[in-house]
Amino acid sequence: MRRNQRLQTRVDPNMQRQTSAARIPPLNMLRAFDAVSRLGTMRAAAIDLGINHTVVSRHIANLEAWLGVKLVDTGPRGVKLTNEGDLYSHRINTAFALIADATADLRPQLQGGVLRIWCVSGLATYWLASRLGVLQAMFPGVEILLRPFERAPGFDEINADVMIGYCRPEQFPANATVLATPRMFPVANRDWIESHSFVTSLPDLAAEPLIHEVSRHQWTDWFELAGISLSAPLTGPLLWDAALGIDAAVNGQGVALASQLTARQFLEAGTLTELFNTDVRLGSYYLVAAPRQARSANIRQLTSWLANELAVGDKG
Repeated sequence: MRRNQRLQTRVDPNMQRQTSAARIPPLNMLRAFDAVSRLGTMRAAAIDLGINHTVVSRHIANLEAWLGVKLVDTGPRGVKLTNEGDLYSHRINTAFALIADATADLRPQLQGGVLRIWCVSGLATYWLASRLGVLQAMFPGVEILLRPFERAPGFDEINADVMIGYCRPEQFPANATVLATPRMFPVANRDWIESHSFVTSLPDLAAEPLIHEVSRHQWTDWFELAGISLSAPLTGPLLWDAALGIDAAVNGQGVALASQLTARQFLEAGTLTELFNTDVRLGSYYLVAAPRQARSANIRQLTSWLANELAVGDKG
């Protein structure tokens, strides 16, 4: 009898796995949601995952049904996360990043290991991504992992070797190395400029809907540093990061703030045009190394290269 009682108290490993799995939505649903939250449209997520966009839509609908929560609102201009979807996406994005980093740690490397760079999205998308070949030549045998982010995380939240962020001087994290303080200026495409010929001064510009990044603080601070007193609150759409803001300006959706570092290719191609003649510097790009990399010769070399290249790139 006692033997039977002992047997009844044993935990079946298969039951443990089933209980754990029952708490987590199917991976294909989570991968679809992760891609949609990062890329902003079902089609872009489908390309990223290598599946049809209707399959992505179905995965999102199934995930919402599984959770019992509305995660996204869809419209002609793409996908907008609900409040619940926004909160969920941050944790899912972080979870997938941790899985990717853990996998990279286990993968056999021919030599040198892995260099994990987390970089603020605008600079990662429009400047650093086009220089991966240079980094690869600089660190032969090292696998370069580049991940853009919107809001600077702490090293206790991510598995990164270096983090490249952007902020005002008073917001620098501890042990930050300043890389560059770029000039920021308004940009718009030709169609917007032609349809807004009446905008001939900065006060005129302030009265128009502008493209904002996360909040309206950046434009507000920019006008203040440009010597313009705002007579009314600024208006215009709030986008999640600098890369989305530049894309919106390229597509004629309004005026965004940019720098030579993030918009040079569009300025040289004539896709975007700088408005007015200003010299305003809002904040700086900085680099922070993970504590375990603080004395790394590779990180010192990377920091020096970034500072030199960003200084050159900021010149118009």
